[in-house]
Amino acid sequence: MALDRRTFLLAGTALGGSVLLGGSAFGQSSSPQRGGVATFVAVGEPTTLVPLLDSNTRTRDISTKILEGLVRFDSEFNAQPVLATDWQVSEDGLRHTFKLRQGVKWHDGADFTSEDVKFTLLAYKAVGPRGRITFANIKEIETPDAHTAIVVLSKPTPYLLRALTGGETPILPAHAYPSDDYASSANGSAPIGTGPFKFEEWQRGSFVRLSRNPDYWQPDLPYLDGFVARFASDGAAAAVAIETGEADYTTGVPLAEIGRLAALPDIEVDVYTDAYLNNAQVFEYKLENEILAKTEVRHALAQAIDRQFIIDNIYYGTAKAAGSNIPAVFTAYNDEAPFQYPYDPAKAATLLDAAGYPKGADGTRFSLKLTFLPGDTFKKTAEYIRSSFGELGVKVDIVDGDLATFIKRVYTDRDFDININGISRLFDPTAGVQRLYWSDGIKNISPYVNAAHYNNPEVDDLFRSAAVEVDETKRAETFKRIQVIVGKELPNFSIIALPTVIARNVRINDIVTTIDIASSDLAKAWKQS
Repeated sequence: MALDRRTFLLAGTALGGSVLLGGSAFGQSSSPQRGGVATFVAVGEPTTLVPLLDSNTRTRDISTKILEGLVRFDSEFNAQPVLATDWQVSEDGLRHTFKLRQGVKWHDGADFTSEDVKFTLLAYKAVGPRGRITFANIKEIETPDAHTAIVVLSKPTPYLLRALTGGETPILPAHAYPSDDYASSANGSAPIGTGPFKFEEWQRGSFVRLSRNPDYWQPDLPYLDGFVARFASDGAAAAVAIETGEADYTTGVPLAEIGRLAALPDIEVDVYTDAYLNNAQVFEYKLENEILAKTEVRHALAQAIDRQFIIDNIYYGTAKAAGSNIPAVFTAYNDEAPFQYPYDPAKAATLLDAAGYPKGADGTRFSLKLTFLPGDTFKKTAEYIRSSFGELGVKVDIVDGDLATFIKRVYTDRDFDININGISRLFDPTAGVQRLYWSDGIKNISPYVNAAHYNNPEVDDLFRSAAVEVDETKRAETFKRIQVIVGKELPNFSIIALPTVIARNVRINDIVTTIDIASSDLAKAWKQS
């Protein structure tokens, strides 16, 4: 499952110059130097530095320098040891035994033990935004000794290992959480970790500062003396910080600026597809709408969306077309064939005519209310769709609002007809994709769960089967069967796979070393003096 990486070396103000294609694996530059502080500019400030209660990317991009998981994954999705040195799964898939790294110290000097693993996984199961789903099958965690943790499951959970990274489920110090009121622990604002950098200071509204961990279990690492995350109000401020050399790297530069920045001699722009979070722009239909309840109408509207226009003009060539909600990086699972609805306005018009919706005297077939996840590129996509559907004779009214308003309007009030959402399809279809089709989301309302109100018992059963299937061949067959069904019924579909764009000064090296992209730990990052 190769992770695609592209480094853009461009001239001019648009992605029209030469493109250097990098390898699929994350390498390390030769002759790293020691010393220096890496400065990262984040657009927006996290609410916490520990992703126990909030798994937002703003948190992960900082927390992964402090906290570590049991494993990490390389660009091919191969598991590598971190706090776990070895792991075995029983034949029935119900017992995962982890041998833990010995001699690891928490930043406050306490020993890292199996009790920390037990506490962490049970805490994420209880309150984690995604942990409540990912770890639902955990029955108990045995700790026969200080360096062995055995996760006992009620049902097989074939995706369990992939959830145990430092970005998704970092191991937390049990002694820093004296009660079940996890939000009250000081660890959320001043975290104690085992990672390459130690927390030093958080000046709210300004920056977070970390220092090199001199007692890190990898004794020669990190190379850097420290890390600072500065908070910018918007992408323009982030671009200025990179352009002036005040910062080393950022993920927040406006896409319209990346061509100009990449043309500067001291800046490179790296564009990644995040194969762990697998973020996508997803188009959703409200199936209670009697017009959209007709499959042929949904097919028609899908063929009125020009993905290439969106890629070229809104994402400046950085995004990739998608159709299936199961990401393409999962080559054994993904099947794009059932989602082939190429841009064809003439065919779309024919389908709408046949469905009983010809143009009226004013040129309009029907009207739809369009909502979108707040954000500049999502708003531009909404405006494009309004224009494209308008040419087809479908009047679109765009409804704007902040995130809280969006969530209430879509999931609680059902006050929309079509929706452009941003969905993390995650590291496994059970963890990230099932929720888009899960009929349980109709009665148990939750953000980002089945906005379409799709209800197909066969698809529910297939997802249940895939969730516990340990035979990879059978699991892949199940996911492909699901895609055949939902590709035909089309309650929703991915428009594009969203990019992760890092603009960096050439003096900073090796900031991306794992599948976590900007949420890598910076242990091997170094700065040219």
